[in-house]
Amino acid sequence: MHGLIQRGGFGGIFLCVALFVVSACSMQGPDSRFDSSKSTEKKKQSESRTARQQPPLGEKDPVRIDYLTALTDIVNPQIYVYKEKRRLYVIQSNVMVRDYPIGLGFRPVGDKESEGDGRTPEGDFLICRKDPVGRFSKALVLNYPDKKHAERALFAGILSTPEFKDILMAAELKAMPPWSAKLGGQLYIHPGGAYKDWTQGSIALYNSDMDELYKIASTGTQVHIRP
Repeated sequence: MHGLIQRGGFGGIFLCVALFVVSACSMQGPDSRFDSSKSTEKKKQSESRTARQQPPLGEKDPVRIDYLTALTDIVNPQIYVYKEKRRLYVIQSNVMVRDYPIGLGFRPVGDKESEGDGRTPEGDFLICRKDPVGRFSKALVLNYPDKKHAERALFAGILSTPEFKDILMAAELKAMPPWSAKLGGQLYIHPGGAYKDWTQGSIALYNSDMDELYKIASTGTQVHIRP
């Protein structure tokens, strides 16, 4: 062997080094070339889990949570309703200050299209009045139907042009729109219980939660209803 290395000179040494490198590479395992991609995938999965843990508001900035905020300190909030989660969130300056369970219309999936369909409308609304409603001592009236729903109904032939103009005028004035027998109306946030979906399309809270929300919300408070 000694004589073979001598005769081979540097070529023999090169061969030994090459064999060592090949052997070392083979010990890494068949999936080693995918380690980088696996690491990237794990990172993406971790980021996805973190995102799911954030409050589901879809805003650019993360939302902090402070349920101990006093009612008197909640002065200019926005309301977010997530139908699938059956939750109503009160947000002020990117801080979630209240979180209430809710009940929806008796057929909650999908946007409201007509009177009696049992759906809670989706979109961006505002509170146009604070009134007692029927058997409820407190109610926040939403400005439904709004421009978006009126436009869709006009193109579908459900609304007449004069009805459409009346709804647009109310939207510009941020006033209570005329309630259409075809599109439906009289949409509220009201008490009565969040134990199931039982309303005609309104958003129902437990009585104690409604007492709080009625103090928090004002005429003009924005209400964002998401699927």
